[in-house]
Parts: sequence; structure tokens; C-alpha cells
Amino acid sequence: MPKKQEIEITILPDGRVEYTVVGVKGAHCADIAELLKVLGQVEQEQNTGEYYESERSGDVVIRH
Repeated sequence: MPKKQEIEITILPDGRVEYTVVGVKGAHCADIAELLKVLGQVEQEQNTGEYYESERSGDVVIRH
């Protein structure tokens, strides 16, 4: 069974948007983050520990 992949999005009271990509490792996480840049200007980026874990080959599916 594939591991659950999520994007946690928080809209702050001042209108800024924060998001965390969960369950995606390495470069695949960066690919998703790049897609989310359409939300506006990026003020800060920070990689989580999952980014540095080894990647497992697989496909990322984005549904909207």
C-alpha cells in the first residue's frame, strides 16, 4: 500500500499562506513545492527532515 501523501495548507490572519508537503521525500517534494509557488511570492523556504530521506521511486499524483 502506498504511503499517504498530503499538503497541509494554513492561511494566516494576515493573508499569508504556509504549506507543508508530507509523505513525499527528496526531489519529488521540491517538484510539488515548485507547483505551489503559483499561490504568490515566496518569502521563505525550509526543508523538513523528509526532504533529506532517501527517495522511493514512484509517481506523485496531484488531483484538483
